[in-house]
Amino acid sequence: MKMPLLHFLDTGLAAYLLRWGNPAALESGAMSGAFFESYVFSEIYKSYLNGGKEAPLYYYRDKDQKEIDLLLVQNGCVHPLEIKKAASPGKTAIRNFKALSTLNCGCGNVLCLAADLLPIDQKNWYVPAWLI
Repeated sequence: MKMPLLHFLDTGLAAYLLRWGNPAALESGAMSGAFFESYVFSEIYKSYLNGGKEAPLYYYRDKDQKEIDLLLVQNGCVHPLEIKKAASPGKTAIRNFKALSTLNCGCGNVLCLAADLLPIDQKNWYVPAWLI
């Protein structure tokens, strides 16, 4: 579907504009998951920009409202990335990866607050956000 997703690359400015004056309000607020998603997106995006490359990042949402936070496309291979503000999001975090079954898909990742890199199944991993 053609529905754009907008990320604020400066989460500090976004918090200021929302008048969230302390880290506790940001961490426990209703928008904390969205802020975490924007933070992770901006770090991935900036890593491509700093390398002088165009970021091959896309957002996926189909007519059945299945969403995938990021699609990273490299060498004709699609890598689905889901972003969750949890230490152990569970296997439900990758349920929408099945929507890409007709494509050439590589390893999928759930970027989260896990302490270590952990396998979810044969093809998907929990990746700590601090590794990006």
